[in-house]
Amino acid sequence: MGVTLDLSRGPAAAAVPVKPNLAGLTRAELAQALIDTEVVRPDKARMRATQLWRWIHHYGVTDFAAMTDVAKEMRASLSEAFTLARPEIVERQVSQDGTRKWLIRTAPGIEIETVYIPDVGRAGALCVSSQVGCTLNCTFCHTGTQALVRNLTAAEIVAQVQVARDDLGEWPSPKEDRRLSNIVFMGMGEPLYNLDNVAAAIDVIADNEGIAISRRRITVSTSGVVPELQALGERTGAMLAISLHATNDALREELVPLNKKYPIAELMAGIRAYPGLANAKRVTFEYVMLKGVNDSPAEAKALVQLLKGIPAKINLIPFNPWPGSPYECSDWKTIEAFAAILNRGGYASPIRTPRGRDILAACGQLKSESEKLRASARRRATAADPA
Repeated sequence: MGVTLDLSRGPAAAAVPVKPNLAGLTRAELAQALIDTEVVRPDKARMRATQLWRWIHHYGVTDFAAMTDVAKEMRASLSEAFTLARPEIVERQVSQDGTRKWLIRTAPGIEIETVYIPDVGRAGALCVSSQVGCTLNCTFCHTGTQALVRNLTAAEIVAQVQVARDDLGEWPSPKEDRRLSNIVFMGMGEPLYNLDNVAAAIDVIADNEGIAISRRRITVSTSGVVPELQALGERTGAMLAISLHATNDALREELVPLNKKYPIAELMAGIRAYPGLANAKRVTFEYVMLKGVNDSPAEAKALVQLLKGIPAKINLIPFNPWPGSPYECSDWKTIEAFAAILNRGGYASPIRTPRGRDILAACGQLKSESEKLRASARRRATAADPA
């Protein structure tokens, strides 16, 4: 008796609709989502959005059933229409120094790294990403070797904070004794090339009825997208950090190619006009220490002159090496001598202690190393089991 196999295509499976996630929406978007799905009448949307906001961003709930002051029928309707799910944590690592790094998958093919650094700022800082990949190609930064995939949405930026607070056990939002007290946009990407989503995310993070991290404790680092500096200050009220690394155009164009578009004189003019700039709201200048490249006493003196009159502090960053890098880290004595000149010039110049190097979480090491490690692991697995 023969057997006939029917190899024709059957009817295509219906795509499962993806529920909108309320966890990363702004207040206005949250209210509008409730109206659009007809879960809430328009005249009740603002009130209901305020109620949900506190549950989502103050208590950190991920299940509508936990919203005990919302009617049971309403919770059921919300659960049918929406989700509060966190993105997938692909990998979680903890350094010997307490630094934590999460590899987060927010969508198929969209993976970002987020790093929590204890004992930074008031208590601890979270370094968040604003893009998947980067377009700037700074020659000392390993992250810049990964091509840009896309901008992150505001929800994907906020999700990094939510994941960190889940892991740190910081729900509901504490008023005192926080472990996560500061946010720094110093992860993957150039934040000012994604300003709309960065600004919306800051609105969510800084809201006093939710995560409630003060705008004065949120710092946005840019390599110098000068036309967006004014808008950054006006829209976010965030602290400004500048990825500088050189005091003359020739060297900075080599280290930070964006300088060809916005040279140092133009950058400095934009910084001096930054909204709210004052001694109480100083600019942070980031300066990576590269052996024999930008670490001479003459460079330190030039830096003092360049920043003259700008309320500022200077973070000296020992270079974090990566395979194939053309640079080495300056010797510690050289860094200390450089800092001493800046101090004598009137600028606080802390030397940033490298954190998380053992888990590839240090400045400039994000994402690309994780990709290579995972690829290497796959190759080893294939070699061990060729079948």
